[in-house]
Formats: sequence, structure tokens, C-alpha cells
Amino acid sequence: MSPKKKHRPQRTCIACREVKDKQALLRIVRTSEQRIVVDETGKAQGRGAYLCKQVACWQKALDRGIIGRALKAPLTDQDAEALRQYASEIL
Repeated sequence: MSPKKKHRPQRTCIACREVKDKQALLRIVRTSEQRIVVDETGKAQGRGAYLCKQVACWQKALDRGIIGRALKAPLTDQDAEALRQYASEIL
């Protein structure tokens, strides 16, 4: 008998639509205050969406309004700028 494989959660990047391990993606959350922020823990409450750790995916998601659609909330200029800043520092 072969050993049982452990389940690894899979998520889809909202920009490139690639399915990857949850650990390989960054989660973005719409909070109860209608703010859109990066969830570094992956456990924050609120509606979430996932993005690859690639600059191209972040650019595409921000430029085309994909984040707002995925989170069902308008992406404010302030939130968009905070996400761009985060992406430039981390990626």
C-alpha cells in the first residue's frame, strides 16, 4: 500500500487564472469596513481573493479592476495605492 498523500489546498489567481497551492499565492481581503487589504496570515475574516507573487499579475489585477470585481467592492484610489506600494516592496 502506498502512503496516503496529504491534502494541499488549491486556489486560483484572479489575474492569470492559474491554479496553485494556497501557500504560493497572496490573499487580498475585503474587510467589514469595506477596505481592501493584503492578508498576510491567510486567515483574516472577510471576502478573499488570491494573486500570484508576480508583478505582472498584480499590475493586471489593479489596472483592469479585477480585484474590485472579485471582492464585490469598489477599489478606492487609497486602497489601490496601498496595494501597489505593497507589491513594489514585496515582489
